[in-house]
Amino acid sequence: MVSVFAATAMLAAACGAPGGNAGGEELATSDVPDAPSEAVTLNILDVAGNKQLTEGIFDSFVSEHPDVVSGVTWETAGAPDMAGKVKAQQQAGNLQIDLVLTGTDGLSAGISEDLFVPIAADYKDRLSNMDNYQEPAAEMQKLAEDKGVALTYYPSGPLLEYNPEKVPNPPTTAEELLTWTQENPGRFGYARPANSGPGRTFLMGLPYILGDDDPKDPANGWTKTWDYLQQLNQNISSYPTGTGVTMNNLKNGTWDMALTTTGWDINPRALEQVPANFEVQALEGFTWVTDAQYAVVPKGVSADKMSAILQVLQYALTPEQQAKTYDSGYFYPGPAVEGVTLDMAPQSSQDVIAKFGRPEYDALIEDNPKATPISAEDLVTAFNTWDTDVASGKIEEKK
Repeated sequence: MVSVFAATAMLAAACGAPGGNAGGEELATSDVPDAPSEAVTLNILDVAGNKQLTEGIFDSFVSEHPDVVSGVTWETAGAPDMAGKVKAQQQAGNLQIDLVLTGTDGLSAGISEDLFVPIAADYKDRLSNMDNYQEPAAEMQKLAEDKGVALTYYPSGPLLEYNPEKVPNPPTTAEELLTWTQENPGRFGYARPANSGPGRTFLMGLPYILGDDDPKDPANGWTKTWDYLQQLNQNISSYPTGTGVTMNNLKNGTWDMALTTTGWDINPRALEQVPANFEVQALEGFTWVTDAQYAVVPKGVSADKMSAILQVLQYALTPEQQAKTYDSGYFYPGPAVEGVTLDMAPQSSQDVIAKFGRPEYDALIEDNPKATPISAEDLVTAFNTWDTDVASGKIEEKK
């Protein structure tokens, strides 16, 4: 499994936060009290942008339960060093991170190194709200292998986003997209999948669209996908190393069309990073590649802090708190549990979705199949193949 970590380390991220836990030793579940002996401060490392979705949940918990959690500190980072950072702190006997909020990338890297507490198994009776996951979120939870708790979920993509003034008749099939790029070289693009949610989602979603042999097996089942991506590459000038650049390219007119997801469609338009009138299109044969963000606990947290974390996570999975994850469309819809509707969200979220959301998303989510991402090991294979066989020489240097 160490080889998997070495490869997936490029996906995950980190930076330490002040704390004071002992190290990476196992904590007996019987040692964890129902409530901490005194209020604790939780030091959270966010490597997924999850703070935007859940900070209000943590703030509400502190306000309502000051005897359990007196405060929260946040450290945010991008993704390739989290597992190495946590492991180093554990080996030094000086764990400074109580809770990590991560996507599937950091989750996979940490699991491969056995860094996280099997919280969903060891403390199942204290996390009963996990029983209320909606079905696709429950499938995403399985990817955690009990080493994390899914806090947010969205169907993701892949979707095309385009300037309707430049693309009055957007492609509706993969073949039409290829033809459009041939006729408009350099006007379509996407970011390197290893550094981009929309890029990664397109990479995993294309085998379904093309009807490839095995959408879960990039090494042996993606013959059509790799051939298509190589053809598409001939009409793409370069690949940014982050999704933000793709949004800028749309805004400034460098590109007329790019890849997106529901969240990367709604939120950048709400923030005026992309013009509000830009449109989206799903390709024929479309299957949603789902996504989630997780809370994971490094081995070595104290019994008191684990007690507090369990209470926070149970609280975070209540419908009232889950409604806050609608946010401003960043991870649309956002809630992982059943029965959470937009009218339960804060008014500010309702206003953003009313203005920048898309009515067609409800039907698109309801009517199209959903698939979980491929395994961590297979995803690394896909990334490496894309880097070397598809985009070699065209990946922009990270600025």
